[in-house]
Amino acid sequence: MNARFTFQPTPLAGLTMIERKPISDERGYLERLLCADEFAAKGVQFPVLQANRTMTRHKGTVRGMHFQFPPYAETKLVSCLAGRVFDVAIDLRQASPTFLQWHGVELSADNHKSLFIPAGFAHGLQTLEDDCELLYFHSAAYVAEAEGGIHPQEPKIGIAWPLPVIEMSPRDCSHPALEIGFQGLAL
Repeated sequence: MNARFTFQPTPLAGLTMIERKPISDERGYLERLLCADEFAAKGVQFPVLQANRTMTRHKGTVRGMHFQFPPYAETKLVSCLAGRVFDVAIDLRQASPTFLQWHGVELSADNHKSLFIPAGFAHGLQTLEDDCELLYFHSAAYVAEAEGGIHPQEPKIGIAWPLPVIEMSPRDCSHPALEIGFQGLAL
């Protein structure tokens, strides 16, 4: 079997960059977005219980930083279908050696990369072009009462957004600052 993906670890344990390998010819290409067997062989396992698609109209918009509290914590696989985004995950896992550290990567329709985000991370992004579309696979259904968020411009995290932030939703703007003594998520 020809591998359809390459898996690259990031500095945050479990957070994995996955590069898809499309099969191309003069007509275009076929690209596999997910393969449970190939992912499992690399230690990347999660059941897909929900899929969501977003479209963000304006370059410089930030969405995030979202997570769900246990026992509803979710794993995500995020892929960009149109445009380019700077995709970011923050390690919120209690007792993790990289607790409160962030890692960002560019995802685009052209680079064929996805970000695998384990449970216990907050996730967000900034659009680098207009009209960006993303596809999210989730290991758990959304539970409104379990939703959490960190302000995308939280100074204790210090995410270096590549562009000036031109737009955020009222919900994302209202995410609280990290509380003193925040211990993280116990999974």
